[in-house]
Amino acid sequence: MKEKLYTIPLNDAFHENDECPFCYIEKKIEEDLLDFVLGSGSSYMESDIRETTDKEGFCRYHFQKMFNYGNTLGNAWILKTHYEKMRNEMQEQIKKFQPRKVGFKEKLNNGLLNKSTAGKESARLNSMAHWTDEVTHSCYICKRYAETYERYLDTFFVMYRKDPDFVSMVQQSKGFCLPHFGDLCEMADGKLSDREKADFYPAIFQLMTKHMDRLQEDVSWLVEKFDYRNRDADWKTSRDAIQRGMQKLAGGYPAAPVYQSSK
Repeated sequence: MKEKLYTIPLNDAFHENDECPFCYIEKKIEEDLLDFVLGSGSSYMESDIRETTDKEGFCRYHFQKMFNYGNTLGNAWILKTHYEKMRNEMQEQIKKFQPRKVGFKEKLNNGLLNKSTAGKESARLNSMAHWTDEVTHSCYICKRYAETYERYLDTFFVMYRKDPDFVSMVQQSKGFCLPHFGDLCEMADGKLSDREKADFYPAIFQLMTKHMDRLQEDVSWLVEKFDYRNRDADWKTSRDAIQRGMQKLAGGYPAAPVYQSSK
């Protein structure tokens, strides 16, 4: 399959020979979005962009990324108008707030299950709790990342169905982290025919098993290296087993340096 503009990032990700090519793509998308929001292009000074960031806000995770990125003035401008919107919304919520009448049974359940899923669901019936839950989980960067990531998942299956070289590259890769592996399995149900699924699932399961075993061996040997009897033994491929093992189980790059503005 001839390489096209939309296939290049996916090919590049597999060429990195990482523990998960989609973690690599996730990192690049997130860095591009941080550059867009706070970088030298000063998109935060554009009224239409600020109107959107004021409305959607940012999650805790991406506020931390934005703080680490730098650009005090850019962060301050974004916060200035977003705060104004949040304060106005909160005042509206306060004006119309009415405490709910809670029956004895619900009080009992909330007391017993206060930290459980049932307790949390009950708490969301409180209008103020519901509003705070919505605004603190809405995020401009998360939303744009999700839209772009979905396109890359689509591209993966287009290439997997049409490009034997790409299939070979997947089979020779180190597999995927568990979160991205789950996404691929879920999307495969709707993207592949029954015949294609009969080939895809056994192949990807075998690939994941092979590399989960590999990482298990690396982590186990790292532990053994702390035994004085193995002090002079070869580290093999275990030196960075902790960060690779964490990535395989949860995604991301635990040992990656903070991404900061290049200015």
